[in-house]
Amino acid sequence: MRNPKYANAAIVEEATIIEPEMFEEASQSSEWVTAMKEEIDALQQNQTWDLVPKLRDVKPISCKWVYKIKRCPDGSIERYKARLVARGFSQQYGLDYDETFSPVAKFTIARVLLALAANKD
Repeated sequence: MRNPKYANAAIVEEATIIEPEMFEEASQSSEWVTAMKEEIDALQQNQTWDLVPKLRDVKPISCKWVYKIKRCPDGSIERYKARLVARGFSQQYGLDYDETFSPVAKFTIARVLLALAANKD
């Protein structure tokens, strides 16, 4: 007996295009070069970092590129996505950083606050 829940599921054959593991591989493809340029442009537009002089006796945190092919439901390629990520595992508490904080608003929290506000008029 077939499950109707999966009636519209598409079977995607294994892709012949693979995601590169290293920058050297990705830099050989115009699609990946374009994806990396888009990422750098977005980081600059969002003012993600400030360039500062390197302090003596301080080792900068390295970064690496992560590549992902985003696909449509039918298995065709939607876009090539490249992300530049910091290798934060090399940091040491008290030496490289003191505290971390990233403000994140979850949708459920916003709904609760709106419900409370509506309830309290």
